[in-house]
Amino acid sequence: MNSLPLLGHASLDAVFAWRPAGSVRVRDFLAEVEALAVLLPAGKHLLNVCQDRYHFTVGFAAGLICGKTSLQPAAQSAETLRQIQRAYPDLVCLCDDDFDTLDLPRLDFPVNATVNAKNVAKIPPIPAAQIAACLFTSGSTGQPTAHAKTWGRLVKNARAEASRLGLLAQSHNIVGTVPAQHSYGFESTVLLALHGNAPFWSGRPFYPQDIVGALASVPSPRLLVTTPFHLSTLLNAGLDLPAVDLVLSATAPLSTRLASETEDRFSAPLLEIYGSTESGQLASRRTTAGPSWELLADVELDQADELTIAFGGHVEGRVPLSDGIESIDKHHFLLHGRHADMVNIAGKRTSLAYLNHQIAAIPGVIDAAFFLPDEATPNGITRLVAFVVAPGLDKQQLSSALRQRVDPIFLPRPLVWLEKLPRNSTGKLPRSQLQALYATTLKHAPR
Repeated sequence: MNSLPLLGHASLDAVFAWRPAGSVRVRDFLAEVEALAVLLPAGKHLLNVCQDRYHFTVGFAAGLICGKTSLQPAAQSAETLRQIQRAYPDLVCLCDDDFDTLDLPRLDFPVNATVNAKNVAKIPPIPAAQIAACLFTSGSTGQPTAHAKTWGRLVKNARAEASRLGLLAQSHNIVGTVPAQHSYGFESTVLLALHGNAPFWSGRPFYPQDIVGALASVPSPRLLVTTPFHLSTLLNAGLDLPAVDLVLSATAPLSTRLASETEDRFSAPLLEIYGSTESGQLASRRTTAGPSWELLADVELDQADELTIAFGGHVEGRVPLSDGIESIDKHHFLLHGRHADMVNIAGKRTSLAYLNHQIAAIPGVIDAAFFLPDEATPNGITRLVAFVVAPGLDKQQLSSALRQRVDPIFLPRPLVWLEKLPRNSTGKLPRSQLQALYATTLKHAPR
């Protein structure tokens, strides 16, 4: 059986990660992996909910060398955990804080374990065909759906991204604002540390001052792995920003205005990553350079009618994509938004992604999201709603600016002002949260 090493490092003394106490060498990491592996109970599945990125990665690697599959739900609600337990009754939950694991079998990360790194002699091999992880879609429509990832494909994934980002030629130190369990956070922090020549910072900063502190805790060159939401709040916080050499963004469309502002403030290029939990990352682009995306190495697209299939490279099988894609050539394409986000009002069509892009580009708008309710108005007409964070604007100013950008048929009615939007840890806005906001809006609307 073919195998690939757990890590791609040439030296056991290379830096693998950064923690508050300083650097962690590869041999130190492997010693902790082996110590945790001894503690793991029988069973094939490890539900890894560690919040510390280093703890998560130690747990992931310990499971790998024991032949276990890492279960990684992006959403960790009580109902999601119960559904996963029903599907994988032999699981054990690995935790590093007071996370409520309900009645799941639990193992707390041994934070004060004594290990002897001197005994580490080599990097262990992992069978390429071993199912290393199951990543889950959100489950917003019901049962969470698992997407199995083999070790061989994950390694190819990391190497493809590292090559695209230039990390194989020049190591960067990663600070990530996204959870390790999320597909983007997993690929662009954990896998890049294992096989992309890029040590990561162990924490997961969320607030602007924490992001600045994390960046200051690792040496240059630095790679910030983040989302449009985190970028916007960081740039609007009025803080002095440490030097960053490369910024990576994903999970939501990024406006060219925010991309340009980011590059100006950091004096560094910003790249977007496109992909999905089902397919993994597929392509990248420099947002300020134009709208087209470039596929990662060996990834291909096949189009039939309006459906696009991703395959090749690190993609597991043939994966249908939920986005509208226009092929330019074999390696490049344009992205037109998710099929489910298409809006058709009075015979005119657009997408929620396009509308969100237009409203976010208006000066003074900090955050915004359009929403298409399930219910039509009493006269049978569907009306869009927009939730907006724009403390320096009034409704007349915003409506006037928006009217210059979109067809009047798509103007939101109502336009709802909020102090903040209910984004989750990856910067996304679950439809259920928007539906709840809409219900609250209706409840308080004049009658």
